[in-house]
Amino acid sequence: MKDKNAFTFIYFAWLVNIVSLAGSLYFSNVMMLPPCSLCWAQRICIFPLSVIFAVGFVKKDHNVLFYAAPLAAIGWIISLYHNLLYFKIIPQAITLCSSGVSCTSKQIEYLGFITIPLMAFTSLTLSIIFLILFYKNTRKAS
Repeated sequence: MKDKNAFTFIYFAWLVNIVSLAGSLYFSNVMMLPPCSLCWAQRICIFPLSVIFAVGFVKKDHNVLFYAAPLAAIGWIISLYHNLLYFKIIPQAITLCSSGVSCTSKQIEYLGFITIPLMAFTSLTLSIIFLILFYKNTRKAS
């Protein structure tokens, strides 16, 4: 029998993604900050995760891990690359950003270091952590 409390981690992952989705929509539609191409790629991963986590939690679907993990991992890799580029750890010369808003432009910087790319990275990292905790909890219970 699988532990029903494991779905608490899916619920928390859903909350993180809802906040992330709402934040990105707020930045682009209310504050009128246009997203860069890497931000769009991260959104492509984050937006469906909100629905996947919600459905997985409501239906108590143990396979939610297999639906969500690939999106979270792909989004996390894109976000890691974006942060490395943004904080000038890797050179701009190897960037994928070629048109539109620069992926390294500073639109928001709270407390001197909290940026939009860092917020996305944190969101995706938390999603992966919650998925790992969900997996460990369901493995113990089976």
